[in-house]
Amino acid sequence: MPGPRVLFVKLSSLGDVIHHLPAVTDLAEKRPDARIAWAVEEAYADLVTLHPSVSEAIPVALRGLRRNPLAPSGWRRMARARNAIRSRVWDFVIDTQGLAKSAVVARFARAPTFGLDAKSVRERFAARMYDVKIRVPRDLHAVERNRRLVGEVFGYTPEGTARYGLLRPDAAPEWASQGRYVVMLHAASRAAKRWPDEHWIALGKLLASLDYVAVFPAGSAAERAVAQRLAAAIPQAIAAPPMSLVEAAALLAHASGAFGVDTGLTHLAVALDVPTVGIYCATDPALTGLHGGPHAVNIGGAGQAPAVEAVAAAIGLGGA
Repeated sequence: MPGPRVLFVKLSSLGDVIHHLPAVTDLAEKRPDARIAWAVEEAYADLVTLHPSVSEAIPVALRGLRRNPLAPSGWRRMARARNAIRSRVWDFVIDTQGLAKSAVVARFARAPTFGLDAKSVRERFAARMYDVKIRVPRDLHAVERNRRLVGEVFGYTPEGTARYGLLRPDAAPEWASQGRYVVMLHAASRAAKRWPDEHWIALGKLLASLDYVAVFPAGSAAERAVAQRLAAAIPQAIAAPPMSLVEAAALLAHASGAFGVDTGLTHLAVALDVPTVGIYCATDPALTGLHGGPHAVNIGGAGQAPAVEAVAAAIGLGGA
């Protein structure tokens, strides 16, 4: 008898997508016969297929449609996603995001939908659209909530430390340092989450004194300008060129470590089993911070930007 055909719906953002990976790992171990597909925002489709148990990523273009709702191309891409989901036979459709938009995508499928109940879900309206509603405690970390929800659907209890299961890209980008380097994830979605520039420079100089090259990735033009300014103030530091998400994964996977503010790439570093320090300046890491065993350390909190000395001590790179 063929195994269950499972569609996960976790659309965005990058951190939320990464937080769902351990639930995929759990299910693949408990039900190795399962065929797993994932409906996800277009920007993250290539990334989720780095998990060997994800047989298919179905790109969903909601963000593009929201940015430009009058563009016919956006509606065509959404129609393709809807048809791709509707044309397949699914045994389980599980929305682990718990938003109205993800519940609507889950309903594209002609199959039973599973999700959080009204007391557990992020947007209560979403729970009305699920065929099966499951209660999961709200005081768990987001990773454990995802694991618990999927475990309840398939009748098992998740155990042990979360394992993200991503395949590590074979090599770092060609432009990266051939020696030891540390990735400095300075950019954030809002200014309050950023760590002060002078702190990044002080940390970079400390790493340079230990023969580590500091690498500053960036996304937008404004972020690249900041990266260039920071790198210019630190011996041997590199302002990274524009990269795809998979290229960023390759950079992180071969780093000696990573420091990052509350942003999705910091969670990606943890998912790739890189020693990582999460620097929290405006948010509480208790429920959505780095989560992945002893290599993932959270420093700071809401209104508590940590000192350079505390951040430097947390990763324990030293001269290794």
